[in-house]
Amino acid sequence: MSQIKHVNQTLKRLLKQHQLTYKDVAQALNMSEANIKRIFATQSFTLERLEEICQLIHINLSDLFLLAEKQTEQLTQLTLEQEQELIDDPKLFLVAVCVRDGWQFDEIIRQYQISQHECIQLLAKLDKLKMIDLLPNNHYKLRIAQDFRWIPSGPLAKFMEREVISTFMADKFDQPNCFRFYLRGSYSSSSLAIIERKLNQLTKEVALLNQEDAQLPLAKRQHVGLLMAMRPWQISFFEQLKRTQPD
Repeated sequence: MSQIKHVNQTLKRLLKQHQLTYKDVAQALNMSEANIKRIFATQSFTLERLEEICQLIHINLSDLFLLAEKQTEQLTQLTLEQEQELIDDPKLFLVAVCVRDGWQFDEIIRQYQISQHECIQLLAKLDKLKMIDLLPNNHYKLRIAQDFRWIPSGPLAKFMEREVISTFMADKFDQPNCFRFYLRGSYSSSSLAIIERKLNQLTKEVALLNQEDAQLPLAKRQHVGLLMAMRPWQISFFEQLKRTQPD
């Protein structure tokens, strides 16, 4: 990802944390909202324009560039200890999921049975676990990458297998925004490498969409689960019907 894209994303996140819209920025800079949207969409910032926007959120350009640089240092995988602590504390797990999806402090306590004091303590725990940087006024900087992976056979993977995947796959998938597809086949090593590369790319694209949509209010977003999987596998009774190989 280019540096200007990191700066753009960092700036969007900071504006959201300060509850500033494109309209607010346009009014402060004496510009049209359409022009501000175009600047962010095309990432066509001048240094002067960046400095003006930074003044609205009370930081300087060097702070913005530093935050954008740190954004590239996000965790792609948690430690065993981090995963286990999340599993051991359901509310901590919930808040971790919320912050990964870009929820703000007020949105969390408004949507869930978590008090302000509890939420502050939970955010502090996530900061101690190095999953976020807790900032003043209950803002935070996310240190978990959108496309982070579970540790194979780790606490999160076992929890998902035990509590989530079987329930998730049991539904009929016949409602709007639902999709289930299963395809079997016999593939060469080179074809399997292509499929794996495409699945990894799709994972990154979906994660980026989630990060971009975090700028929207909760009312314009919908909770969705997406499961992608691939492994050497055959239906059990197919395996049972296989002939024993001769010695």
